[in-house]
Amino acid sequence: MDTKAPRPRTRIQTEKRELILEAALEVFSAHGFRGSTIDQIAEAAGMSKPNLLYYFRRKEEIHETLMQRLLDTWLAPLKELDDIGDPLTELRSYIRRKLEMARDFPRESRLFANEILQGAPRIKPMLEGELKSLVDEKAEVIKGWMRAGKIVKTDPWHLIFSIWATTQHYADFDVQVRAVLGPNRGGDGRFEDAARFLEQLFVDGLKPKG
Repeated sequence: MDTKAPRPRTRIQTEKRELILEAALEVFSAHGFRGSTIDQIAEAAGMSKPNLLYYFRRKEEIHETLMQRLLDTWLAPLKELDDIGDPLTELRSYIRRKLEMARDFPRESRLFANEILQGAPRIKPMLEGELKSLVDEKAEVIKGWMRAGKIVKTDPWHLIFSIWATTQHYADFDVQVRAVLGPNRGGDGRFEDAARFLEQLFVDGLKPKG
């Protein structure tokens, strides 16, 4: 049986899909998957529901596309952790990249957090597959640094989790952070302040003693 490769999308089709995905990101990050509807996404995209369904047949398909893109974006800084680099420099760079993402992609971070809070029913295969494999790989890199005496011995998996938790806080709890810091400290400079603090916290804590 002959199988034909799918036709490449036209420029208009690509632009329409991107418009839908941008609208869906806004809707999903505000209402979560369960609280969002195709009608809301169509309205946010400025198109009719039948027109939207021409590009994406189901809400699940839109969400899956967004989550795969998000995971690719989220994993990029961890993939760059280089085993031949200086460990403290590599980890300092990773912390800064994660904070930059918290600053630049707050909607994506909220979308991911919403999915996790619901038990990750739509992305568990991604978490157990691509994410786990990458974290395991980089945990081995960190363990290698520890064996070489370049950083103190600790649990590499929980180190990665702690970096995630402390950096993504500035996206997921941004309203709280700005409210507590107040108008004088809650501006854009809060990310640089956070970067300096987290670098001190992690880097100083990982430096070999003596």
